Amino acid sequence: MNKPSNTRSKTFARPLSDVLAATLSETFAKQGFASTELVTRWTDIVGPEIGAHSQPAKLQWPRQSHGQAGSEAVEPATLILRVEGPSALEIQHLSAVILERVNRFFGWQAVGRIALRQAPLSRPAAKPEPRKIDAEAAARIAASLPAIADEDLRQALARLGAAIKQK
Repeated sequence: MNKPSNTRSKTFARPLSDVLAATLSETFAKQGFASTELVTRWTDIVGPEIGAHSQPAKLQWPRQSHGQAGSEAVEPATLILRVEGPSALEIQHLSAVILERVNRFFGWQAVGRIALRQAPLSRPAAKPEPRKIDAEAAARIAASLPAIADEDLRQALARLGAAIKQK
């Protein structure tokens, strides 16, 4: 059956996070992570000092024997952390703090042990620092602008003009 020509199907752009959620969930599940949040929010969970020198690599869950299949008690996992070489000793000393913070994040005793693997951390590329805008050029452009009642808008337009001329 043909659709009437006046009926249009509407398509909307989906957020990238929705599109990638299924793919990332499968990838993280292979590493033992039930959700992506432990990896994506690592620094928020353990704090900036620990998060700067470590990354969760894998959650290793113990295998259940046939006798335990019906039991409700689940043994806690081992969290494998990738750490930078020089800071491995400090991270090892802070393992009790990391365990407490991770388990508080999960809301139950999900992790019982931490294992460290010394390796370089994968960090996102640093964003280049924005160029400084020439204050004199911005002042000249502000003077050449027509009368604008909102002074903040006038200054913003002047900075934009100076940035464009700078390139």
